[in-house]
Amino acid sequence: MRQAARRHADETADQRLDRNWNELLQELRVAQTGVQILTGFLLTLPFGTRFDELSPVQHQIYLVVLGTSVVATALLVAPVAFHRVLFRGGLRPWLVTRAHGVATAGLVALAFTIVGVLFLIFDVVLGRGPALMALVGGLVLFLSLWGVWPSLMLRHRIPRDDRRGPAGR
Repeated sequence: MRQAARRHADETADQRLDRNWNELLQELRVAQTGVQILTGFLLTLPFGTRFDELSPVQHQIYLVVLGTSVVATALLVAPVAFHRVLFRGGLRPWLVTRAHGVATAGLVALAFTIVGVLFLIFDVVLGRGPALMALVGGLVLFLSLWGVWPSLMLRHRIPRDDRRGPAGR
């Protein structure tokens, strides 16, 4: 991390914003593909032959999961829409900061969607008890990998004076 800070020390503010924007777009390409495939899959489920066999609770869980998937899709694609609307508007600092925020929120929504799908599938296949265990396991997994572990790395590896927002790194 410190090497990266030194490697980019001679960047201008515009170069830093361009680099941050490009890095964000690369990250979003991975997340956007996954969330779009997942949302497409969820949108087709009600047209399957066994969908009517789900319990009313399972239908409600499905609708919640579908809702979080649509929210995740909207949030993860929003930076592209921001860029289209603001293209050449001289608002790159705003764009990078807000795109970072909605992308982060999109990843949270994606994690809830995946854990919800996991719960629904376990509930249909094995029952409510295993579904609850899968839900807790999924939440722990995502919280650990996407939240706790990176936060611990930040606390222990980056000096306090080098901790800046996404537009500042």
